[in-house]
Amino acid sequence: MHSNPEIVIDVKNLITHYGQRKILDDMDFSVRAGEIRVVMGGSGSGKSTLLWHILGLYQPTSGNVEVLGQNIHTISFNEQLALKQNIGVSFQSGALFSSMNVGENVALPLREFTNLDENTIRIISRMKLEVVNLGGFHKLMPSQLSGGMIKRAALARAIVMDPKLLFFDEPSAGLDPVVASEIDDLILSLRNTMGMSMVVVTHELDSAFKIADRITVLDQGKNLFTGTVDEIKACKIKRVNDLLERRSRHETVTSEEYLRRLTQENYTLS
Repeated sequence: MHSNPEIVIDVKNLITHYGQRKILDDMDFSVRAGEIRVVMGGSGSGKSTLLWHILGLYQPTSGNVEVLGQNIHTISFNEQLALKQNIGVSFQSGALFSSMNVGENVALPLREFTNLDENTIRIISRMKLEVVNLGGFHKLMPSQLSGGMIKRAALARAIVMDPKLLFFDEPSAGLDPVVASEIDDLILSLRNTMGMSMVVVTHELDSAFKIADRITVLDQGKNLFTGTVDEIKACKIKRVNDLLERRSRHETVTSEEYLRRLTQENYTLS
């Protein structure tokens, strides 16, 4: 498969299962260089699963995932390791190591993957903390940080290697509106100043509309719709509108149907 040089992530016909349950169903998904792509969808729509496949953490049933021109699932271990040094991930919980202070957490990728001397590592990690407005907080432990500070420290660690691709899993989840807006501003600033391409998984509509170049809405493991913010707002697809307007999709069933489901021999999750 030959990549368009402007495409940094190219997912084609991706299918994956958890046991007998199909999670991603013939998924197509691509991200352009320098783009902020927001991925949205209801719970169980396949957002996180798609993210883990792009990162090479899950092996698909079938299909191709190409990242920075390489098929993440067919390259060798050493090639995958080299590729992942061009990828940064900011996890929803922050995933900071509780036994390390903030500076040590941020410096960890540099110590693991480079031969830089300690003084250079210290300077680079403090520079990244300055970028996320945590200058001077390097000696604090994760337990001493607020929720917003944990998110920013995790972001500093994600960008410490100057990656070409940056992934966020719910970057503003659990934050108050002011702090969430500050995280959004950081994301925009990083794209504008460092030219990173980003994939952001989020449920927060205000955040999505603020930062996205394009938004992809997933539903039942499929790419239901991809478009700009204005195109998403103008979309007439009911499932997209339900998501944007926060309408419940709870199915109402008759008592007879409910009893039938409970007593049928091959009862499975829908």
